[in-house]
Amino acid sequence: MTITLNGESRELPGSISLAEALRLWDLRPEHVAVEINRVLVPRLRHAETTLGEGDEVEVVTLVGGGAVEPSPGGDLGPDELTIGSHRFRSRLFVGTGKYDSMERMRDCLDASGAEVVTVAVRRERLFDREGRNLLDYLDPGRYTILPNTAGCFSAEEALRTARLGRELLSGLGNPGADWVKLEVLADPRTLLPDPVATLRSTEVLVGDGFTVLCYTSDDPVMARHLKAAGAASVMPAGSPIGSGQGVLNPNNIRIILEDLKGDDPDYPVIIDAGVGTASDVAIAMELGCDGVLLNTGIAGAADPFRMANAMRLACEAGRLAASAGRIPRKLYATASSPTEGLIRR
Repeated sequence: MTITLNGESRELPGSISLAEALRLWDLRPEHVAVEINRVLVPRLRHAETTLGEGDEVEVVTLVGGGAVEPSPGGDLGPDELTIGSHRFRSRLFVGTGKYDSMERMRDCLDASGAEVVTVAVRRERLFDREGRNLLDYLDPGRYTILPNTAGCFSAEEALRTARLGRELLSGLGNPGADWVKLEVLADPRTLLPDPVATLRSTEVLVGDGFTVLCYTSDDPVMARHLKAAGAASVMPAGSPIGSGQGVLNPNNIRIILEDLKGDDPDYPVIIDAGVGTASDVAIAMELGCDGVLLNTGIAGAADPFRMANAMRLACEAGRLAASAGRIPRKLYATASSPTEGLIRR
């Protein structure tokens, strides 16, 4: 006897029940649904339903989504982030400013999972209104303190501040004494980096034995100059400092990553400034950046403690996504379910 099974001709040994046919085809009845001549046959009636010559049988089951060509995952190198002589597992760097209390800052730093915290080397930042020192709330055995030159608008100011920071941290025995996050700003309105003064300061500080992490714009050409000058890490801004706009120019960040990592895959590129929420961190990491430095995004949130947790998870998720390889963007839809095995007229 000949029937049609899922569009293909099949021979059966005479007239048999649907239940017998399913056993013949090694199909489990609880895993399939069956039509005969476009009429659904309930499972309870399989044994009493007899197949006849020329019957059209449709047997369907449940399947996952259709297959796609896998996207290449990014080989992001070792889990640890290395900058100069420093190694860290956390890739989220956080600042210590703008919190409403020292206690809030301490709790948020803990929630962020960060191993590196940045501090400004300025007299008005050393003590709060009650005379408490910021360093009383930063465990030097847990955190590597990264002094920055925030608020400096000339190479001279930045160099003086960097040297004062090194002197201070060397007295504490903190491993951050040999490094500095260099910021040389052009004006107080935009807080954009001064490229000429930044490059000059980098050259001087590298010559003085500093490990320089250099805040810069998202200009790929400037990034190349800073790396050539000896910066241990280039830190392009996602957007203006404190703006919360996220990564405004991902194309330039991609070019910077391509240029600086082309012959040195482990060279660290860290997004610095403009991060407003967890999705901004994830985007930066998905682009292939090695880390994110932020302050206002946590300290300025309605619930800083929750945001600190969110930033930590976003940093981890973004890096994991970058290594997994996202699907390509397409103009038109691509079905998730397979096109094979459809019931046709």
